[in-house]
Amino acid sequence: MFRKYLWLVCLVFTIGCFNNPVGAVEQFFFNEQFESMENWGPFYFPKIERHSSYSIIKEQGESWLQTASAASASAIVYKKNFNIYQFQRMKWRWRVDHIYQKGNAEKKSGDDYPIRIYVMFQYDPKKAGFMEKIKYNAARLFYGKYPPFTSLNYIWANKKHQQKMIKNRYTDRARMILLEMGSENLKKWREYDVDILSDYRQTFGEDPPAIARIAIMNDSDDTGESAESQVDYIQIYGK
Repeated sequence: MFRKYLWLVCLVFTIGCFNNPVGAVEQFFFNEQFESMENWGPFYFPKIERHSSYSIIKEQGESWLQTASAASASAIVYKKNFNIYQFQRMKWRWRVDHIYQKGNAEKKSGDDYPIRIYVMFQYDPKKAGFMEKIKYNAARLFYGKYPPFTSLNYIWANKKHQQKMIKNRYTDRARMILLEMGSENLKKWREYDVDILSDYRQTFGEDPPAIARIAIMNDSDDTGESAESQVDYIQIYGK
């Protein structure tokens, strides 16, 4: 699982390194209605042969992203970056058909979710401390690029937890924000509007790097179970 996480935070190197954010400030960075997959690229984890699937479903003039995982793991990544200080809010709607019975956000063995949205933040060597620079320079030598600095994970947790924000069990560079917990709202569309900048400050206790990118994943390689979920739309926008 650690390798899965490490490769995921390095996925920007496979799809393309961090680009400069859009120059002009606009209300929306993007408004993804999932009419096609052209804005997204796949990411496959080394040594994980079974891949989750992502496809577009169209019915009666509506379209959405369909995800499915069966003892598998892979992700899709949006192809462009954005400036979190220009576009700090994210709004979306998703639905989950099944949860993972063995899933548990507080255990490494249960770190699978039927749907999650990653927000990954770019490492800035100009702001890094001495030990941080050593670690990230070593990672760059191995992967060819710097891995992202930190990430927020907005998840549909498989069970109830006392906390709504949890450190990832594999790395303190990732925070899990539990928007849904358990089976109560299965097969219902659930809509969220979050302030990414505020969530970052609350969970990490500091300001984030300016440049970010998002990814979507349904994974079940740890639990060996299966689940499907849908994402109706995602919007990244400013105030």
